[in-house]
Amino acid sequence: MKNTVVVVGSGLMGSGIAACAALAGHKTVLIDLNAENAARGASNAAKNVDELVENELYTPEEGAAAKALLASGTDYADFRDEACLVIEAIFENLEAKQKLFAAMDEVFPADVPICSNTSGLRITDISALCHVHPERTVTTHFWFPGHLVPLVEVVVGDRTDIEVAKAVKEELNRPAWGKSAVLVKQDLPGQLANRILQAVIREAVNIVEIGLADPEDVDTAVKAGMGIRFPVWGPLEHIDAASLDLCQNVQRTVLPGISNRTDPSPVFAEHVDKGELGYKTRKGIYDWNVKDMDALAKKRNDFIIYARKFLKTHE
Repeated sequence: MKNTVVVVGSGLMGSGIAACAALAGHKTVLIDLNAENAARGASNAAKNVDELVENELYTPEEGAAAKALLASGTDYADFRDEACLVIEAIFENLEAKQKLFAAMDEVFPADVPICSNTSGLRITDISALCHVHPERTVTTHFWFPGHLVPLVEVVVGDRTDIEVAKAVKEELNRPAWGKSAVLVKQDLPGQLANRILQAVIREAVNIVEIGLADPEDVDTAVKAGMGIRFPVWGPLEHIDAASLDLCQNVQRTVLPGISNRTDPSPVFAEHVDKGELGYKTRKGIYDWNVKDMDALAKKRNDFIIYARKFLKTHE
């Protein structure tokens, strides 16, 4: 029985995905054009496994078994006959992904799903040059950090066989992966979760733009209010709990004043024009010479781990 997951791309996302695949019991091979980079990716995947074990999301025995399943290489074709799943995790460039997918479509047997970890491109476009078995091409968007965040969006392209997508979702939802995979039935920009996130970002920026609140208070309101409930209380569950007639009345009052713009807010342009691009330039919405990104990222990861442990004990 074929049991190898081939992850093409050995960066942050590739190594996170590889850690999860190995913990799910698959021999997992990280592929990169450069052998040193591929080996480094496998090493980082092992560190990701260690982090999950140290935080008691997996046992030491499960961690040791997973690390023994990690490998690296420079040619995905070497694993043609043993692959059960291929996940592409290279940089976000449509042309590069199209060339890679067309080549992999020629190499791997028809029963091997070929997936992309793209966060913003359409799998329909990525697989446009696939002429052998385009029906087995699917998006599997793992959220960063890939080894910590449970969500994976399985997106059906225009030529994807829905049964292939369902089978990929079923595999990723096996408990050992540590994932919560969702099926996205149309190949639209933003997939599923990013469409919701962009709606939140649009209104958050709008609130700052109209002077309703400062950035710190906007972020605090989201983190301390709706955000802290979301791991166990989704927005549609909230609607039913509050009652649809109440929510209907609230929308009649609130929606007319909410931003419905279809272009980026001028707030972005004001910062971009001044070269204030966020953390990478040390200034954006916040001044990152004062605010500590490393501490914030650690708090984020610690909270994700805490939430996962809580959810695991309340399944």
